[in-house]
Amino acid sequence: MRCLLIHLILWSGLTSLPGLAQQPRLDCSSGPLPRTYGATPWLVYGCSDGKSVVVVTDGASRAAPFYFMFFPKDGKYQLVGEGTGSKPLTDRAHAELVRLTDQDIAQLVSEARKVSASKPAK
Repeated sequence: MRCLLIHLILWSGLTSLPGLAQQPRLDCSSGPLPRTYGATPWLVYGCSDGKSVVVVTDGASRAAPFYFMFFPKDGKYQLVGEGTGSKPLTDRAHAELVRLTDQDIAQLVSEARKVSASKPAK
């Protein structure tokens, strides 16, 4: 029992440290916007931070499963991607996505929000 109490005290102290605080969850459900990158259909979703965007393969695409994500870091956008879809198709999409400007990405976030706002409530 004493060991359990010490463990709980240490755990509660560690979780209150600033570096270990849990980040808020990022909701990327605004959208989807159908788009084509690298001659392949993709679905674009805006995220709750108002800055990040997720680009996922359309279900029937040979590039599936794959996703890309733009997110701001140190004042500029980073692009990451992951999946096991067709590498030539995802490489072509990546080549187009890396050319998007900050303004292009902000426009995608804005358009995704408009799509979500126009959907009827369930």
